[in-house]
Amino acid sequence: MAPLEQSVRPGLNLPGVAFTRPRVLVALAAAAVAALVLAAYPWGPQGAIAAFLSAALVTIAAFDYRSLTIPNGLVLPATAIVLIAGLAFYPARVPGLALAGLLAAALLLIPNLVNGSWMGMGDVKLALLLGLVLGWAVIGALVIAFVATLPVSLLALARGGATARKAAIPFGPFLALGAILVMVIPRLAGIGS
Repeated sequence: MAPLEQSVRPGLNLPGVAFTRPRVLVALAAAAVAALVLAAYPWGPQGAIAAFLSAALVTIAAFDYRSLTIPNGLVLPATAIVLIAGLAFYPARVPGLALAGLLAAALLLIPNLVNGSWMGMGDVKLALLLGLVLGWAVIGALVIAFVATLPVSLLALARGGATARKAAIPFGPFLALGAILVMVIPRLAGIGS
């Protein structure tokens, strides 16, 4: 088996772009999740924004899982895109969405200010992005993220003992999970707006 960093198709080379297996898998997963989210929404801008966010979240989650960072190069352009789309399609809703995003970011900023190793600034910026799309449903996404983190943390503690307490657990994948579930589950259950 070829190493992971080897190109998937050696003949397909673009300047500055490496088509590695992990990148291709992340792209396929992002497309699949975006399609699932898009299918849960009626045709229109709201579904397109949600699908865009879900694809961005899969990419951000994969990056955070691998490197324990959420790069500004991913989260800031995504934030700008959803803000511009919101202003274009739902200008009256943007102040409420922005307030929800700021509140979510502030909630995650508190542990960051107490101890920077508890919560990264990338997670704080990601919470802002989620609020800009989800509105007040971002609270549900945060609850899901924190609840989903608990068993992983307990398992890490059980396996690693005292040294595991200092180990970092990427929070971006849990935020992504919470947001995607909040976008899809209510709509599939027929209670989404």
